[in-house]
Amino acid sequence: MEDAIRKADVLVEALPYIKRFHKKVVVIKYGGSILGDEKIRNGVLEDIVLLNFMGLRPILVHGGGPNISVRMLASGKKSEFVEGMRVTDEETLKLVEEELLVLNKLIVKELDELGAKAIGLNGKEDDLILVEKKKAKVDIGLVGAIKSINTQLLNEELKKDKVVVVLPMGRGKDKKTYNINADEAAASIAANMQAEKLVLLTNVKGIMRNPEDTNSFISTLTVQEVSGLIENKIIQQGMIPKVTACIEALNGGVKKTHIIDARTPHGLLLETFTDHGVGTEIIK
Repeated sequence: MEDAIRKADVLVEALPYIKRFHKKVVVIKYGGSILGDEKIRNGVLEDIVLLNFMGLRPILVHGGGPNISVRMLASGKKSEFVEGMRVTDEETLKLVEEELLVLNKLIVKELDELGAKAIGLNGKEDDLILVEKKKAKVDIGLVGAIKSINTQLLNEELKKDKVVVVLPMGRGKDKKTYNINADEAAASIAANMQAEKLVLLTNVKGIMRNPEDTNSFISTLTVQEVSGLIENKIIQQGMIPKVTACIEALNGGVKKTHIIDARTPHGLLLETFTDHGVGTEIIK
């Protein structure tokens, strides 16, 4: 009986959030090594299906970095990165798209098996993501900077109660296909869709003042505080693109952004429907 009451208490605590987020868009970015772990992936997709059935409108943007690097290694190509962006020639682009398509189909299939109606969208098709060539200190090839998002297409699918799974590639005015950073794609989609939340799933608990000290976890940060932590090298390396994506989303009108550990069981639900959450939220 006590166990049943505890479950009822959880549902009651979630009720205000379910009402607040009904029919609101939530953009979730999921990639890296955690995407390849079947058990973790199944838990994340279960949470997304539950969000969908609770009346939220989830858009999942996925990367595929490790899969792409392994595929390139097998093909005899070296992975090169400049300012966190993969140097992309024609051959690399072909490998990137092939791997992303495999992942996209897998995610859609698994969401369908969990009971949702899911659809995979390739960002380069139907003008979903229009880009221009990204500028960097050296030529990084076919890497795109996002210029516009086809929100009408996304809204049409969301209104059918579908979970939309976006493959982060774009099309330029030159009709060429461009590779896009998945964090940037998620932030841009969230801003253009005026999403309630942007959630970045990663393989760390969130932001720490000291990575060696689990008690130094920071649950809430403002944009101004983030800038200070970057200057003081508390936020560094792979976390910088993630907090940058959060700031871009907030500046574009997204209400809240979150960085959470995908390995936390039902972390997505806990961050969305409970008073305390489990990751770091970044707010204006």
